[in-house]
Amino acid sequence: MVKLIGLVPLFPLIGFLINGFFGKKMSKGLSGAIASIAILASFIVSLLVFFDLLEHPDTTSHVVSIFSWINSDTLHIPFEFLVDHLSSLFLLIITGIGFLIHIYSIGYMHEDEGFSRFFTYLNLFVFFMLLLVLGNNYLIMFVGWEGVGLCSYLLIGFWFKNTAYNNAAKKAFIMNRIGDLGFLLGIILIFVTYGSISYGDVFGVARGANESTATAIALLLFIGAMGKSAQLPLYTWLPDAMAGPTPVSALIHAATMVTAGIYMVVRSNVFYIMSPAASEVVAVVGVATALFAATIGLFQNDIKKILAYSTVSQLGLMFMGLGAGAYSSSVFHVMTHAFFKALLFLGAGSVIHAMGGEQDIRRMGGLKKALPVTFMTMFLGTLAISGVFGFSGFFSKDEILAHTYEYSPVIWFFGSVTSLLTAFYMFRLMFLTFWGGFRGTHEQEHHLHESPKSMTFPLVVLAILSVVGGLIGLPEFWGAKNWIGEFLEPVATQPLNMLGHDQEIILMSIASVGAIVVIYFAYMVYRKNNVLPLEKESDMKPFQKLVYNKYYVDEVYDFLIRKPLDFISDILSRYVDKKMVDGVVNGVGTAVDGLSSVVRLLQTGNISFYILSMVVGIIAILFYTFIK
Repeated sequence: MVKLIGLVPLFPLIGFLINGFFGKKMSKGLSGAIASIAILASFIVSLLVFFDLLEHPDTTSHVVSIFSWINSDTLHIPFEFLVDHLSSLFLLIITGIGFLIHIYSIGYMHEDEGFSRFFTYLNLFVFFMLLLVLGNNYLIMFVGWEGVGLCSYLLIGFWFKNTAYNNAAKKAFIMNRIGDLGFLLGIILIFVTYGSISYGDVFGVARGANESTATAIALLLFIGAMGKSAQLPLYTWLPDAMAGPTPVSALIHAATMVTAGIYMVVRSNVFYIMSPAASEVVAVVGVATALFAATIGLFQNDIKKILAYSTVSQLGLMFMGLGAGAYSSSVFHVMTHAFFKALLFLGAGSVIHAMGGEQDIRRMGGLKKALPVTFMTMFLGTLAISGVFGFSGFFSKDEILAHTYEYSPVIWFFGSVTSLLTAFYMFRLMFLTFWGGFRGTHEQEHHLHESPKSMTFPLVVLAILSVVGGLIGLPEFWGAKNWIGEFLEPVATQPLNMLGHDQEIILMSIASVGAIVVIYFAYMVYRKNNVLPLEKESDMKPFQKLVYNKYYVDEVYDFLIRKPLDFISDILSRYVDKKMVDGVVNGVGTAVDGLSSVVRLLQTGNISFYILSMVVGIIAILFYTFIK
C-alpha cells in the first residue's frame, strides 16, 4: 500500500487542474463534487497507508522514490516521499479535515460567482500541504511550504474586489516571507554543514555535530515556524486572514498552513534535542504567544477574530510543549485542535450564514433555537477547546501541561493561565451568540434558519471527533495505553514522565476545577447578569481599550516599519530614481539629440560639398599614413 503514496498528492492536483481549466464550463455541483472526491480519494489512500504501517510495526518508515529531480557534481536531490508514523498521521488530519471542509464549502459558497475558482484554490492548497509533509528532504518541504503561502494569499484575498481583503492577503504573504527567509537560511546551513538536505542523511550524522551549529540551525528553522504558525512577533497576519471565506479560515487554522510549523519542528527534533538553548527559546516564545493572544481574545467582538486569536494561542501552547520536548503531546494537540477548531470555524460560518454576513457577536443572541445543530455542535467544540474533563482538548492540553511542569513550573503556570483564559473567552462567545435575546435587526431575525445538510453534516462529524478524539492519548497512570505517544516514538521520543501519580492527579484536578470555575464566572457575567460588550471605545477603561485594540501592535509596526520604509522609498523615488537615474537617461537622450542636430547639418544635398568632403577625407588618410 505504501507504494500508492504518490496518489495522495496526485488526486488534489488533478482536481486543481480540472477545475482550473474547465471549472467555469461545469455546473457548480459537478465542480464541487470533483474537488471533494479528489480529497476523499486522498483520504482513503492515506487511511490504507496508515493501516499498513500499523500492520508492520517493525518497519517504521518507507522512502518512495518518484523521480530524479536535481543532479550535479556536488548536489543530488531526488524527489522522494517519506512515509512514517509522523507523516501518515498528518496525512489523515489534512485529508480528513480537508474533505469535511470541502463538503461544507459546497453549501457555504453555493451562491458565489467564483465557486469553481474557490475549489481550484482549495485543492491546490491541500496538494501543497501534502507535499510539505510527504517530502523526504527540506527542499521538497520548502516547495510545499511556499505553496501553502501562495494559496493562503489567493484564498485570503479571494474576494479581491475588496481592497481591505487584498491588503490582508498581502500582509499574510509578506509577513510569511520574513519567516521563510529564516527557514531558507536554515536549509542552506544544513547543506553547508552536512552536505545534504535529505532527512536520512542529515539526521543520521546530526547528533555528532557541535551544539552551536545545532542551535543556529534550530533557531533559523524556528524563525520559519514563527511566520507560518503565527508566533510572536510574526503573528499579526493570522487574525487579518479572516478576510477570506470562512471555510478558508477553517482550512488554514485546522488542517494546513499553521500546523506546518509544528510539523517542521517535530520532523527536525534532533536539532532541538541537541540544543537546550534553542528549545528554551521555542518554549518561551510559545508560552508568551499563547498568553498574549489569549488576553486579546477576551475583548474581541468579531466571531471569527475571537477564534483566530484562539488559534494563535493554541499554537503557542503546542510550541510550549515542543520546547519542553513533548513532541508527541504537541502532535496530539495538533490533532484534537484540528477537530474542534475546524468545528468552531465552520460553526461560526453557519452563524454568519444565518445572520446574512453579520460577524459581530454584539448583534447576535438567542440563536440556539433557530440554529439547534450549529449550537449543539459548537457547544461541544467549546467544551473541548476549554479543556473540560472528558473532551479531546482536555487530554491533549493537559498532557502538554504535565510535561511542561517537569520542564519549568513557571512556564507551566503561564500555560495554565492561558488555558483558563481560553475557557472564559470561548464561553463569552457562546453566551453572547446563542443565549439571551436577539440583538440584530428585525430582517435578520426573520431570516434566521439552520444551515443546509451539506454544512451541518461536517459539523456533526467534527463534534463527535471533538468529544472522543482524546481517547487515543489517555494518561498512562489511568492504566490505559497512550497510543499516540507509542505510535510516534520512532520519530520523536517523548521525555520520560517523572511525575508521580499523585502529582499528575493534582495537576489534572487544578486544570479541571479551574476550567469549571472560569466557565461559571463567564456564565455569571454574560448570562445571568447579561453584561454586553461596550459599543464605544470612549466608555472603556484604559486596560480594556489597550486589549481591545490588540495592544496597538499593528500600529507600532506601522510606525516603526511601514512609515520609515515609505519615507525611504519616497526619498529614493524622488531623488535617486527621478533626478539621478532619470537625469542620466534623459541627459543621454538630450546629448544624442543635440549632437544629431549638429551632425545632420552635414547632409546638405550639395554634390560639390560631398566631393570636397571626400577629397579632404582622402588627404587626411594619406597624411595619417605618412606621419605614422
